[in-house]
Amino acid sequence: MYRLGQKEIDEVSKVIKAKKMLRMGDPKTGHLQEANRFEKEWAQTIGVKYALLISGGGTAGLMAGLAGMGIGPGDEVIVPGYTFMATASAVLMVGAIPVIAEINETMTLDPRDMEKKIGPKTKAVIPVHMRGIPSDMQQITALARKHNIKVLEDCCQADGGSFKGKRLGSWGQAGAYSFNDYKIMSSGEGGAMVTNDNKIYQRAAIFSDSGTNFRQYVGDYTVPIFLGLQFRATEIMGAILRMQLQRLPGMLADLRRIRSRFMTELSGKPGIRFAPSNDTKGDCGVVVTFQHDSEKEARAFAAAKGVGGGLPIDSGKHVYCNWDPILKHRIGHHPGMNPYRMPLNKGLRLNYTRNMCPRTLDILKRTVFISLNPDWTEAQVRTQIEACRKAGASL
Repeated sequence: MYRLGQKEIDEVSKVIKAKKMLRMGDPKTGHLQEANRFEKEWAQTIGVKYALLISGGGTAGLMAGLAGMGIGPGDEVIVPGYTFMATASAVLMVGAIPVIAEINETMTLDPRDMEKKIGPKTKAVIPVHMRGIPSDMQQITALARKHNIKVLEDCCQADGGSFKGKRLGSWGQAGAYSFNDYKIMSSGEGGAMVTNDNKIYQRAAIFSDSGTNFRQYVGDYTVPIFLGLQFRATEIMGAILRMQLQRLPGMLADLRRIRSRFMTELSGKPGIRFAPSNDTKGDCGVVVTFQHDSEKEARAFAAAKGVGGGLPIDSGKHVYCNWDPILKHRIGHHPGMNPYRMPLNKGLRLNYTRNMCPRTLDILKRTVFISLNPDWTEAQVRTQIEACRKAGASL
């Protein structure tokens, strides 16, 4: 979360004064339709037909997308080895099995390894736009079409990002977003799923609201109603996010401006090498990414005075070898609910090792992120850039 203030307070105040916080309600009775309005505005922003606001965060958004695609037991889904564990856990929560693939130096899914990991039971791939960095959606979607698998974009750290001028989340069959406290847009918690496919939207909507059977609008659905989970959004979430969406262009513009300053002023300087990018303009600008020849060099750069950098290998939760519940097959509250034990998953690629993606681990050890803030002053930007210049020269 970068910017939050009076606009959000005022909009939430309207909802509280209306005393109608449940997302369903008749506008004739004073219901403000905040969640519905956000969904329409978010769909328009991303450039898709349908958006679904949900309360379970990005994990629920991914689950809804997978459920919308009909992914379940007997299916494998490819995920990168560098992402928050939720990307893989969402696959397991719908009964399918995650297959972990390498990233490349862009810090995103390696299309070459993705293709190597496609097997006879692969039904989908989840490219992750980590730290606001766009994956190579052109190659990934081309490979997906070639092998007849679906694409669910994990945009949880890339709200509003794009690839080749097209918003992230609109390249695949569906996209998922997070609005928790650490994301570009925030309502504390919450997430969204988007798609152009009406069947995926209906299945995702049913999956995310266990009370769908009793909603008036289901008369328009063509998908038979099934019993889903409970990820229904609130009017409070919708109100906050509508105001956050108004702030989004400014936040992205300032993040990208600062990132561009780093790259322009430090390019070619001794000891400085930026990570390659699939799309520099579409990058959200959340971080500036440096890469080095060794872990020792990366740690020296990150620890240099004033740099304030961090190595992604140290993030723990974002590195596949630290996903103990998955590596050790401890899934669900009951053995019968564990996808690794489900009969339909017998014969799938169920086993993992901590060194199965060596290239990913190597890249994470040689990379340094510096997190950017859109509200940094000119003096702060200059000071940070100068610290990086000195650190690079000292290597």
